[in-house]
Amino acid sequence: MSDSQWTDAATVDEVPADDVVGMVVGGREIALYSVDGQIYATDNLCTHGHARLCEGFLEGHEIECPLHQGKFDVRNGKPTCAPVTEAIRSYPVRIEAGRVFLSLD
Repeated sequence: MSDSQWTDAATVDEVPADDVVGMVVGGREIALYSVDGQIYATDNLCTHGHARLCEGFLEGHEIECPLHQGKFDVRNGKPTCAPVTEAIRSYPVRIEAGRVFLSLD
């Protein structure tokens, strides 16, 4: 993957340990998660109720939607708990020089 496909999203310090933060990256609402020292990225809107996932509860690798308590795996965006049935998009993450880069393509 060429460098032109990676978008600078945040500093590593802007993503709280074992928590989630929402931000706009490349014109998209993105949620960034820090789990056990790894950073993951997904779309920030729940596919079930259109709630912002950054306002949800992160437990391990699962983010719980604040609206109807559906859950997604932050590593791949797959639903893990009803009423969610449709996955959210996840994005490849690269860490370089203390910055978080996402591949949004």
